[in-house]
Amino acid sequence: MREYNFDGLVGPTHNFAGLSPGNLASQSHGGEPSHPREAALQGLEKMRFVAGLGVGQAVLPPQPRPSLRTLRALGFTGSDEEVITRAARESEHLLRLTSSASAMWTANAATIAPSSDTADGRLHLTPANLSQMFHRAIEADTTHSVLRAIFSDARHFAVHPPLPPGSHFADEGAANHTRLSTPGHAAVHLLAWGRGAWHDVAGPKRFPARQTLEASQALARLHQLDMRQVLFPQQHPDGIDAGAFHTDVLAVGNGAFLMLHELAFVDHPGLLQMLREKLGPDFRAIVATTAELPVQDAVRAYPFNSQVLTLPEGRMAIVAPVESRETPAARRFLERVVAEDSPVTAVHYLDVRQSMNNGGGPACLRQRISLTDAERGAITADVFYTPALHDSLAAWVRRNYREVLRPRDLQDPQLARETMTALDELTRILKLGSVYDFQQ
Repeated sequence: MREYNFDGLVGPTHNFAGLSPGNLASQSHGGEPSHPREAALQGLEKMRFVAGLGVGQAVLPPQPRPSLRTLRALGFTGSDEEVITRAARESEHLLRLTSSASAMWTANAATIAPSSDTADGRLHLTPANLSQMFHRAIEADTTHSVLRAIFSDARHFAVHPPLPPGSHFADEGAANHTRLSTPGHAAVHLLAWGRGAWHDVAGPKRFPARQTLEASQALARLHQLDMRQVLFPQQHPDGIDAGAFHTDVLAVGNGAFLMLHELAFVDHPGLLQMLREKLGPDFRAIVATTAELPVQDAVRAYPFNSQVLTLPEGRMAIVAPVESRETPAARRFLERVVAEDSPVTAVHYLDVRQSMNNGGGPACLRQRISLTDAERGAITADVFYTPALHDSLAAWVRRNYREVLRPRDLQDPQLARETMTALDELTRILKLGSVYDFQQ
């Protein structure tokens, strides 16, 4: 079995609209000009770098934006151009919501359970409903369509529909999921949550808690996991109020290693004790205290929103944003991780500033999917990274993406036409078939 990082291609409407309460970077850059072409090329460069380390790499496509289907469902009629023009005139904020390129953060696309952990021996995938944020909730249907196109062989894959919408089963995807494993022990799944739908627990006071306990429990059942190997830690309310809207803002795990801030989970010492009992002496954890790494620095620099990767020779490396190098406390913490008795032997800093400025670091941009050789062979879409695919995608970006996008540009009907033309071409490059509503 080999892990592949399915990175989201940044979409042509990448913009800074400040739509996400609790995501401090998103809010602080709202209204600024964005650079879609640069953003997409930064993402492709990250893919190239990860593949160069010998780690499995693949790609997921953007979604059509603005979402004309959503605007029509909300009463805007006429041609595509008329729908956009009327929406811009009557509800400019709604146009911004339906133009978000947030599907680029594929850590929120779905939750995955590898076939080694499931009762029926298939890989299970459940697209996130993302019901807490309107601009993200409209992603779920297209994500489901894309995943069904890629993981189409029912002998190997079970692609579930998203959990029912609504506040009770609010699901944010793999950004709240961590899988840990050690030799000789069954893997343990951490399915974190921030609030209970009908469980009375203390929650954050400043920002919304997005994932529910009930959604996390439903995912474990859907994926046919052994409940003895599933833990449901609560996100720390103080961490959420500091800007850690998802678990992956303050914690990241890989294999036998977990790296976390003390405000990632409620009762993190108790959680670590349970993990040691389930995973044995090979399990390693490194905790950053608030004194060592102020949570404000952790949220600003995203050292935990890094990719911790197992390299072909067995050691691990961290791929962190350059902001972690530029923030002294974050850099010192990552240097301590390498210096201590941990499997991590190197930290690499990459520039994904366009994503970071909108609230997503390297880990947000990828969905981790482990595949056996047979499962890999059952996928016919051309989504796995090669230098040739990289060159093709980079050329596609340069042909189709605008260099600068300002808030008022979202009102331009030509932008929607450019996006549809680009995505139609992309589905042919990736051999996905007709996965978008405008292609039906």
